[in-house]
Amino acid sequence: MATRAKGTGRAKTPRAPAKPKAPAASEAPAASEAPAKPKAPDVPAATDAAAPPASQTPAALRLAAAAQVIEAAGLCVAAAFGAVSTADGKSSQASSAVALIVLTVAVAAGITLIAAALAKARPWSRTPTVMTQLLVVIGGIILLDGHRPEWGVPALLLAAACLAGLLTPASLRALNRPPVPRP
Repeated sequence: MATRAKGTGRAKTPRAPAKPKAPAASEAPAASEAPAKPKAPDVPAATDAAAPPASQTPAALRLAAAAQVIEAAGLCVAAAFGAVSTADGKSSQASSAVALIVLTVAVAAGITLIAAALAKARPWSRTPTVMTQLLVVIGGIILLDGHRPEWGVPALLLAAACLAGLLTPASLRALNRPPVPRP
């Protein structure tokens, strides 16, 4: 008799209290009566529990995650070079250089977290990964334009490997959210 309220897991109370007649333990339900359907348990619609375990994560998705981890390591190396340059007094403003180093390390940590979520096939990790690779491509082109091919070429190759791994059909299937069942 109770109906479910939309968006909640609780049942609404009926407007008029129903007086159900409890059958005796010895009475069996009549043949014309349909047995009551068992209630399906309430399952949260969008959970990360539906993601496949790491052993079932496609190899291409693990490649994309590895490329992101290497990019994060490259950012840490660049931050270390910036720290050495700042310590040697080659920076025009030490406070700006320190802030840039801290920002670089924070971005590297964020990319590492996204890579970990990507390796676990979390659906939300797809968009940040694509946006990160877009920025890596832009940075790689800027590095090539600034006559730094030793940094620009690896950045572009890692971005290409990450996007290729991310956009394979198996990776796209692994990152899709399961459909939400309609009541």
